[in-house]
Amino acid sequence: MEGMAEAVRTLIILGATGDLTSRLLLPALGQLLTREPQRRLELVGVGTSDWTTAHWRSVVRKSFATVKASGDSVDDLLSSTRFTSADVTKPDALKELLGAAEGTPALYFALPPAVTKDVCAALAQIELPEDLRLALEKPFGTDKRSAAALNRRLTALVPEDHVHRIDHFLGNSTVQNLFGLRFANRIFEPLWSTEHVERVDIVFDEQLGLEGRAGYYDHAGALVDMIQSHLLQVMAVVAMEPPSTMSAADLRDAKELVLRATKVWDDDAVAASHRGRYTSGTIDGRTLPDYVDEQGVDPAQGTETLAQVTFAVGNWRWSGVPFTLRSGKAIGTLRHEIVLTFRQAHHVPTGLRGVAHPSQLRIKLGPDEMVLEVNTNGPGNPRYLSRSELHADFGPGSLLAYGEVLAGVLDGDPALSVRGDTAEECWRIVAPVLKAWRDGDVPLDDYAAGSEGPADWSVIP
Repeated sequence: MEGMAEAVRTLIILGATGDLTSRLLLPALGQLLTREPQRRLELVGVGTSDWTTAHWRSVVRKSFATVKASGDSVDDLLSSTRFTSADVTKPDALKELLGAAEGTPALYFALPPAVTKDVCAALAQIELPEDLRLALEKPFGTDKRSAAALNRRLTALVPEDHVHRIDHFLGNSTVQNLFGLRFANRIFEPLWSTEHVERVDIVFDEQLGLEGRAGYYDHAGALVDMIQSHLLQVMAVVAMEPPSTMSAADLRDAKELVLRATKVWDDDAVAASHRGRYTSGTIDGRTLPDYVDEQGVDPAQGTETLAQVTFAVGNWRWSGVPFTLRSGKAIGTLRHEIVLTFRQAHHVPTGLRGVAHPSQLRIKLGPDEMVLEVNTNGPGNPRYLSRSELHADFGPGSLLAYGEVLAGVLDGDPALSVRGDTAEECWRIVAPVLKAWRDGDVPLDDYAAGSEGPADWSVIP
C-alpha cells in the first residue's frame, strides 16, 4: 500500500566525490537527521577516487556543519559511514555493495547520464534486493526517445514507485505552499481559471553566470537545464486540477494530465520562443566575461543562457491562457516567482479616476512569500485609484528542498519525484522549440550581463 513502504536503512551514493554530494545532498541529509533523531541510516559513499573512509567522514562532517546538524542519528551516521572505491559499472562491484547493505537499500545516482546508463546495465546482470530504491538526478535522457529507453531500463529493474527521479524544485517550500493556497482557500480556487486569469508567468532569473559548469551547461543550455526539467514541473503544480488526496498517485496523475495537454503556443515554436546569450558586463561589482569566453565553453555549440517560451494548456480550465516560462543567467535582477495576472474588472464606475491595473498574485520562490497587488482608493483622494500590496510571508520550510525530496526517497514516498511518463512528456513539449533552435529559425540574441535581457523581448510583468 502506498505510504507504507519500509524505510531505507542504507543509502549508497554513487559518485559521492562530486560537488552535488558535498554541496546539496549531504547538508540536506544532515538537516533531515537533525529533525528526525529517531531515524537510523547507514551511509556509504562510492567513487573511483582513492579516498579513504577517514577523508570521506571529514567531507560528511564538514557538509553537516553547514546546517549545524546534530543529535544521536547524526552522531551514529558520522561514526559508521564509510567510503568504497569501486567501478560501479561492473556487476560484481554492485553485487558487493548491495550485499553489504543493512536493511532496505537505496542507490543514489550522483552520476553523469552516460555512466547511469552503464550502471543500470550492470544492475540488470545481478540479483537485486526486493525493496531496492533508485534515485536519479536530471537530466532524464536527452529527448523523448532516450527518456523512454531509460524508463524501460529502470522499470525492468524495480517497480516505477521505487524509482525517484529527483527534481528539487518540487521540494521547494513555496511550491509545496501552492497546495494549501489553492485548494484550502475559497477566495482563490474559483478564480484559478481562464474566466478570471489573463496570463501566467513563471520566471527564474539568476544573477550568477556559468560558475564553472561548462561541462554540463554548455551542452544543455537554459531551455533544457531549467524549463524542460524544472519550470514545467512548477507549471504543472500551478495548473493542475484539485487532487482527491495528497497521495503520490493522485498528485502525479494530476500533474501528468496538465502536461499531456501542454504544447507550444499556437503550435508556432518560432513565434513563441526566444533565446539569448550573455556578453560581458557587471553584476553587483562582479565582472563577467562574454559567455563564449568562459572556460570550457565551445562557441560553436550556440548555447543559450536565457530562454523564454510561451505554452498553452489545452483543457477546459486554461484554454486561451498563455503560460510563459523564462529562465536566464547573468541577469541584473534576481527574480524567482510565479505571477498570475487577472483579467480587468468588468466595469469601473464612472467617477473613479486613475488607471485600474489588472490585479496580480506574485508567489515568490525565495524569499518564500506571496504578494497580492490590487487596486484601492486613496490615500488622500478617495476617488482616485492607487495600487496596494497585500503581503504574506510563507517563511522557509523546515527542510531544504533537497531534504524534502530525500525524505521521500528514504521513506518510499514518490510524491515529490518525477514519474516516468511525465519525464517523457516534458521532452515532448519542448521538442518543437529545440528543433527550431537547432535549425537556426530563432535568433540567438545578445544581452549584457547585468541587464534584464535583450531590450526588444516582450516584458514579463
